[in-house]
Amino acid sequence: MSTSTCLLVENRNHVLTLTLNQPEKRNALSLEMLEALQLQLLQSAKGEDIRVVVIAANGPVFCAGHDLKELTAHREDADKGKAFYQQIMALCAKVMQAIVHHPRPVIAKVQGMATAAGCQLVASCDLAICTDTARFCTPGVNIGLFCSTPMVALSRNLARKKAMEMLLLGEVIDAQSAQAFGLVNQVVGPNQLDSAVTQYSDKLCAKSTLVLAIGKEAFYQQIEMPLAQAYDYTSEVMVKNMLHAEAVEGIGAFIEKRSPHWQQSE
Repeated sequence: MSTSTCLLVENRNHVLTLTLNQPEKRNALSLEMLEALQLQLLQSAKGEDIRVVVIAANGPVFCAGHDLKELTAHREDADKGKAFYQQIMALCAKVMQAIVHHPRPVIAKVQGMATAAGCQLVASCDLAICTDTARFCTPGVNIGLFCSTPMVALSRNLARKKAMEMLLLGEVIDAQSAQAFGLVNQVVGPNQLDSAVTQYSDKLCAKSTLVLAIGKEAFYQQIEMPLAQAYDYTSEVMVKNMLHAEAVEGIGAFIEKRSPHWQQSE
């Protein structure tokens, strides 16, 4: 276990858990928190020992989004905060993209409220599991600051009208609604959250890391393409995948009715 002021880092059984650890600040995405997350995401993307990344949080709130007190303090800057706001928004965008571009599956483990950029953090993860007491909200419209950057992740993960409902109304939705909207995969009781995340992680760790990396990259690439281009691109991905040793082993194991032996590392 490695500890920093705002982020706990643990690598156990090939699962890297990054735990937001400023409950007194509602685990807000301050400059410090974003820098810590970016560092760990970039470093772990290069590590062959990591097969799954979990983003969790301590305290009753998963993440309250940007640190509004920090943002407000910079209004006293000579430029009224413009340079800092540009820095923080650019860094937040890089962190969200680091999750999407990470070669390993990233799971959001949500134990409490996730609002604004905190909701964006959940939506940016590949999978999300939450407790039945978790709540979600993009309330920027209520305070004069529309959740435009969270909109990027929401619009790519939720049905369009559901995303617009969250963004335009700025109302809190419960865990069951979040699942129905497509924001989370599974809703469990608070006492089942650890085991549910472990079950997902164990299943993912049993897969070929190379094949998961190929599939994750292709998913996010093709989803932005026109239909014909997406099929051309994924056809090429399938051909390259078919020629890889992992496909030889996996298909051979299926035909021979045995368990595959993955190389695991790339």
